[in-house]
Amino acid sequence: MIRKLLVANRGEIARRVFATCRTLGIETVAVHSDADADAPFVAEADQAVRLPGNTPAETYLRIDLILDAARRCGVDAVHPGYGFLAENAEFATAVTDAGLTWVGPAAKAIAAMGDKLAAKALLAEAGVPMLPTWTDPGPVPSFPVLVKASAGGGGRGMRVVRDAAGLAEAVAGARREAASAFGDDTVFIERYVERGRHVEVQIFGDSFGTVVALGVRDCSIQRRHQKIVEEAPGVLSDEVRERLHEAAVAAGRAVDYVGAGTVEFLLAPDGEIHFLEMNTRLQVEHPVTELTTGLDLVRLQLLVAEGAPLPLAATPPATGHAIEVRLCAEDPAHGYRPATGTLHRFALPGVAAEFGPLTAPGLRLDSGVVDGSAVSVHYDSMLAKVIAWAPTRAEAARALAGALARAELHGVATNRDLLVRVLRSPEFAAVDIDTGFLDRHPGVFAPLLPAEQLPLVALAAALASAADRRARAGALAGLPSGWRNVPAFPQVTRFSSPDGREIEVRYRLDRSGGLVEWSMSPVPGTSGSAPTGTGEAADAAPIVTPVEVAPERVVLDVDGVRWVYRVHRVGSEVFVDGPNGATGLAELPRFPLPTAELAAGSLLAPLPGAVARVHVEVGQRVAAGDLLLTLEAMKLEHPVLAPTDGLVTELPVPAGGQVDTDAVLAVVTPDEESPS
Repeated sequence: MIRKLLVANRGEIARRVFATCRTLGIETVAVHSDADADAPFVAEADQAVRLPGNTPAETYLRIDLILDAARRCGVDAVHPGYGFLAENAEFATAVTDAGLTWVGPAAKAIAAMGDKLAAKALLAEAGVPMLPTWTDPGPVPSFPVLVKASAGGGGRGMRVVRDAAGLAEAVAGARREAASAFGDDTVFIERYVERGRHVEVQIFGDSFGTVVALGVRDCSIQRRHQKIVEEAPGVLSDEVRERLHEAAVAAGRAVDYVGAGTVEFLLAPDGEIHFLEMNTRLQVEHPVTELTTGLDLVRLQLLVAEGAPLPLAATPPATGHAIEVRLCAEDPAHGYRPATGTLHRFALPGVAAEFGPLTAPGLRLDSGVVDGSAVSVHYDSMLAKVIAWAPTRAEAARALAGALARAELHGVATNRDLLVRVLRSPEFAAVDIDTGFLDRHPGVFAPLLPAEQLPLVALAAALASAADRRARAGALAGLPSGWRNVPAFPQVTRFSSPDGREIEVRYRLDRSGGLVEWSMSPVPGTSGSAPTGTGEAADAAPIVTPVEVAPERVVLDVDGVRWVYRVHRVGSEVFVDGPNGATGLAELPRFPLPTAELAAGSLLAPLPGAVARVHVEVGQRVAAGDLLLTLEAMKLEHPVLAPTDGLVTELPVPAGGQVDTDAVLAVVTPDEESPS
């Protein structure tokens, strides 16, 4: 029996494993980097051991440090979570060689499936259907194709190539990303199936030879080849479902599989299925299987690791429908690049359970963060998984979209709006989905907050900020808001919007606090045009009456309809959640300090990271769109492109150099300004 368990991972998956351990009476041990010292998973463990450093290579990928922590804490078992060392056969061997119980498949099975090329060959012999595959770009006969990392996962090291001209660079880029993410730059090429659905089968095996399929999940909604929406059971015909189950069980039996695993397939429009890969671990999306089968997959992992037989011998029937979304720290205003910062507020309404089962239709939250959590550049951008379970797919999608839309997510930009729009789209409702869904429906990337509503949000932020200052004014708090010697002069508040525009709110109140006039417009000299309905012209402005104004709540009557805005202020940041969406505004000082002026053509780092590769030299002439350098951050490569034709005049950071947000990466002087 397992008495004390170390989880060799972090964040949400560590908390998930700890939750089951508590129900089973198993003591828990966390390991953590310096960046994670104050993370929730560390606080929830019975014991925790520091791994000095911040990067994964310094900490969570150090087998020697993790085994030393296990020895010091007297654990008798290790759970790898997912990611990091979860699919590392060397780690599994080291754990068992140390006399500890490994909660996962045998090292032999991990090694067999970890090399995707070898896995395809092995499973093809077992009768599992495969896509055509090449290891050399030379003989590729037709396009499109997909370049994939042999040791990869999570979409890293993957490139879609549609013609022969782009193949060499795609292979080179995939090799670099694979080497960085997995320490192995081996890649291969396989045929790319247009409009294919990404479906997967959860399997479970025990040491008595039983391998069972636990249903099919659909994970087709993806961005950058990374899943963002997953559901179970996948909406499929019984015949296709049965073929998937048979192929997945055959794959498990081919490697004498023990424990939780996932066999992933591509379902072509013609109904043919093609093996993609087998993940020898628990998957991120395992909660949708748990909610529709009533099983605790972590509990099953622990029981099987202890040598017990599986308590089931056949696929259990699915009950209801579950949909999961991956809520990630990503900035919609800047191409959904990973975002960092402090999560000042993280609140989702209606959560009925965390990391565990639901006894009635509702929401489950599996989160790695809480209020005040720091989102670091060192790790994956996923903050949490939000899962809805309901009798039908339509009900689950509606409940999940509603909870996300009402969530208060302050301090770090997220992909929340994208997820809500996907769940509410008619195409998703009709199950018209595949891996190219987001490419075909760019409208889902639009923010929930309509542009014409921004003036009201900015007005609510300005009124709440004034109320906050008045509440902190001591003896002067009783004066009317905006009292001044020249009452006809409006109050002015300036904000910076998420897309970088400066906007100006002007309003004037009467003696009773009523709104006499208001308007909003871009600050002169800044980019962007004025939104519609801003009140710049008297006949264009709605009639707005403040009903309630407080530092954290503003109620406005707008043409006879009441709008309630929740306001949360942190320093100069003002977060506003309203009926039609949310946004964050930065209140600008009335008298800004002078700042150093950047050279024209300066390209700034969008987030902290490391310069992975510099592709140009000082003095080189470039064209708009040319690749200048690649920045590596949060396990992804971010290309930095020339904004215009011109001359590269500065490259202040060499390859390997670390940079902070807004550091100058390069200067491209436009042709008309370049020295002759």
